[in-house]
Parts: sequence; structure tokens; C-alpha cells
Amino acid sequence: MSGVKARNDKRKQILAAATRVFARKGFYHSKVSEIAAQAGVADGTIYLYFKNKDDLLVQLFEDTMDRILSGVRTALDGCTEIRQKIHLFIAHHLQLVQSDRDLAEIITVELRQSHKFMKEYANPKFGEYLQIFANIVQEGQDLGVIKAEINARVVSRALFGALNELFLYWLMGRGKFTLDEAIRNIDEILLGGLFVEHTSPCHR
Repeated sequence: MSGVKARNDKRKQILAAATRVFARKGFYHSKVSEIAAQAGVADGTIYLYFKNKDDLLVQLFEDTMDRILSGVRTALDGCTEIRQKIHLFIAHHLQLVQSDRDLAEIITVELRQSHKFMKEYANPKFGEYLQIFANIVQEGQDLGVIKAEINARVVSRALFGALNELFLYWLMGRGKFTLDEAIRNIDEILLGGLFVEHTSPCHR
């Protein structure tokens, strides 16, 4: 068991190093040797855990999505009110910016620099993440509080696009707004468009 733990620890060490190097130099310009140096391991050690630089990026994304999925499910656990579920989903997404800026930059910018990731990776965990929000919308429709004509899958993609743009704006240093302000504004826009006319957006 200790051998498995040691291997997992080494893998996490390499991924943490890759996060720092990718965020500092960009995925395209980063070298495996630089990641190895940052991790304090020999170059060849990287290839005991990962096939290549693209695989490092994919595995970094997979691990990140595992944490995000676990976190958002924990945040939603026990919540039954649709507006609050939407608010919690949005807040959890945007809090990634504050909790780990390097990781936020990789997810927002650097993933697009990998041809393998964009063209070949099926990205099932991202689909699972979007489905969580789509399920909230569908639940609201079943309860009669969200407009029946709304396409839940379209809305989940549109929300991610809006949040991703806020990520990028913030990371470029142009975000002259607080996290709470961003959450409140997205809440107002989204809830105003989703809910049936006799309900009103949340004011926080």
C-alpha cells in the first residue's frame, strides 16, 4: 500500500509542477524537462507516469474535473430550492479563480493550445459537469418554475461560456469587479431569463 501511496504522491508532485510551468510559460512553450526540474525529478521519471506533454495536460484536467465535480456535488447536496442550486453552481465555478489562479489560467487559456486535447480528447468529465447544471434546469421545469421551452443543454453551454469569459477577463487583469458582484450579476441575468413570469430573480 505504501508503494501505491508513494506513486500517487509522485504523480501529484509532477502535476503540481506542470501546473506552475504551464501557467508561467504557456503550454506550447513549456518543456517536459522544465516540468521535471520544477518537480525535482529526472526527465525520465515523467514518462513513468505520463506518455508526453499532452498527456500531462489531459491528466491535469481530469484530476481538476474530479475535484470540481466532487466540490459542486457537495455544495448542492441537501439543497432543494432551484434558485439556490443555480446560485451555488455559479459561485462554486467562479471561486476557482480565487482558489488557484494558475489552475484557472490553464483551464481557461492553455487547454486550447493542445491540438490533442481540442481534437482528440472526448472530454467526458466536462460533459458530466455540464449535465449537473442541465439537470438543475430540468428539475426546475418539472416543478414548473423554469420555462418549459428552455433547452437545458443549450443553457448549460451558454452559462459555461459566460463564466469562462469572466475567467479570462479576470486573468487578463481587467476584472474591476469583486467575485460576489460577478456572481450576483450572472444570477440576475440567468434567473431573469429562466424562470416563469410569476417568479422573480434573487436579490442578494
